[in-house]
Formats: sequence, C-alpha cells, structure tokens
Amino acid sequence: MTQEAQDHGASLCGPDKSLTAFNGIPQAPGGVDHQLLAIGRPLLEAIIRARVTALPNVSVLRARATGLRYTDGAVDGVHFVKSAPGEQAESPTSVLAADFVVDAMGRSSRLPNWLKQDGYDQPRLERLEAPINYATALFERPEKFADLETAAVLQLFTPPHTPGEVAGAAANAIEGQQWLVMLVGYGDARPGRTMDEFREVCAKLPSVFPEATSGAVTRQVVTYRQAESRRRHFAEATRLPARLVGVGDAVASFNPSYGQGMSSAALHASCLSSYLDDDPDFEAAATDFFRLQQVVVDAAWGVSAGGDAARLDEAKGADVPEDIARQRWAMEQITRATLVDGDVTRAFNNVSYMLRHPATLADPAVLAKAVAANGGGSTA
Repeated sequence: MTQEAQDHGASLCGPDKSLTAFNGIPQAPGGVDHQLLAIGRPLLEAIIRARVTALPNVSVLRARATGLRYTDGAVDGVHFVKSAPGEQAESPTSVLAADFVVDAMGRSSRLPNWLKQDGYDQPRLERLEAPINYATALFERPEKFADLETAAVLQLFTPPHTPGEVAGAAANAIEGQQWLVMLVGYGDARPGRTMDEFREVCAKLPSVFPEATSGAVTRQVVTYRQAESRRRHFAEATRLPARLVGVGDAVASFNPSYGQGMSSAALHASCLSSYLDDDPDFEAAATDFFRLQQVVVDAAWGVSAGGDAARLDEAKGADVPEDIARQRWAMEQITRATLVDGDVTRAFNNVSYMLRHPATLADPAVLAKAVAANGGGSTA
C-alpha cells in the first residue's frame, strides 16, 4: 500500500527528510527510527477504500442507518433509509440483516441514543474542553521530492514562544507536487482564515513555511473547529446487546493535533481482529472486546487529554493536585530532553505515534536520563 501511495505521488520520508521542533528547536538527532508517509487524506482514503471494496466478500450500500433490530438480545439487523438519485423524499425504512454490526459512524454516531431508546445501557460520555482551530491550504511545489531538504515538518510552540496565534504548524510534501500546510490555534486563536492571513502567519514561521506557501494556491484555506475531546465508556456498560461493537471516533475522538486519531482507529481494528479470532461467545455482549479496546483508548486519552487538561488548568489558574503536578513535571522533563537526547526522543516519539504504551515514559531510567539531559532539572 505504501508503494501504491508513492506511485500516486505521495512521499515516504525517513529521518533525513523529517523534522520535528519545539519552540523552534529541532529534536535531537537519532530520535526517529521510522518513516512517515506524506499523503493527502483523500488519496489515503481512496486507496484504502479501493482495496477493501475489491475484496470478493465486500459490497457497499449507500444509505443512512436509523436504528438496530434485535433478536433474543442480539443485534441481527440495521434499519436504514435511502433515496434514489434526484429524489427529495426518502424511501421507506428497510432492514439490512446482519450477523455482526460495527459502528464506525464517527463523533456524530447515534448508537448511544439508539441503545438508550431500545432499553440498553447508554455508555457514559466523557468530555474534555479542548477548543482547537485548524487552517489548511495546498500550494504548488516546484521542487521534486529528491531535491527537498525536508519533506515532513512539524513545529510546536508553547507560550511565550508562540508566534502570534500559532500553537502548531505542519508542512508535508504530498502527491500532485504540492505542499500541504496546516496551522493550529487554541481557544479564540484562529490563524489564517484567509489566504492573505495564512501567508502572513507563515512568514513568521521557520523558513520552510514561507517557502511552501509561496507557490500558486491549489486549494484555498479550509478551516475546522473542534470544541472538545470525547470518549464513550462502553467497557463500563453492564447491559449491551450481543453482536455489536464500536470503533474509531464513534468510541473516542481526541484533539487531532496530537495525531493519534488514525493510529487509534487502526489499533481498534487490531483489537477487533484479536477478539474475532479468539472464538468469542456471539450470544453475549462483546465485553472482552471493549475491555481490550479500552487499553488503546486510555493510552491515547492519557496523552492528548492530559496535555489539554494541563493547558486548560493553566489558562484558568486552577489548583492542580500534587500527583497530577508530578506527572506534568515528569512529562515536561521528557519533552525538554527530546531536544538534546536521542534516546529520550525515540521513547517519546514511539508513544506519540502509538508504537509504544505511554507507561514506557514512566520508566525511572527514561526519566532519569531526561533529567540528566536537562542538566539535573528541578525537583517536584
């Protein structure tokens, strides 16, 4: 699949073509031992969709799901409606029979409401305020990938180093000889809502950003706002129907600036594969799956929500419990050390990309190495 993406113009970026920096300071050398695929989301989804729909046992029904059908406490069908092309009125409700149903309807999933109205437990919804604003645009890229010094750049900023309203910025050399450039702001900060504003902000960033945005515009600025992170606690529910699971953003959606959404979804799929391969009891709720999935959700939530909670507490001047303050001190030590110690950087990046569990950063040896790299640090 990676080769197919490259054949369509996507860029495979190794450590020599990738750069991550905090407050303008690059991470320490030796901290990256993986490759990044610089690709636009539409191309990525098109490749995945083509491969899935090409399977002999896969068919596609274009419709809107409206509810579930049950037999003896197990889901055995999905109610849906669809309209013929050009028709305004919807057709009557129909039912698609099913042996097993997966909810992948994203943040707007109606499944919890369906479960409640059908007499089952409605999974508890946890919310964390995380107002984030994205601005993204595409530009022509005259340089060929081979001629680029860097092809995948991520810059993160914290006060007082934030250039204007920007808390983060990324530039990726994607297919179609294009630069995909993204700006991120928190709260009321909405960087780059127009093309003039977008380029003005990029002019204040490291040189790759004004260079990337100097070419002809191939797609105007598109903005996106997300007010909060959410997770639904399916593992806590005691009464759920059998033959039903949820995956991806339908279960947990995080602040996208941490880059863990698709990684989480892929790991949810891995959990589902393990569950189905383990000869489960299809006449009982998929409790074992939800417990396995919870490990993934907890990991991603701990990384993204933990950072957002710290930012929110700081903004509100809230008192922070001592144990939380110690955790944040430890993470600050590790984050600072990524700029000077390759081993700490590698451990941090492996957690960021969900290749390792966040618990690995709690290893006393990793923390000791981070504190030493920071010149001894300060005690909490």
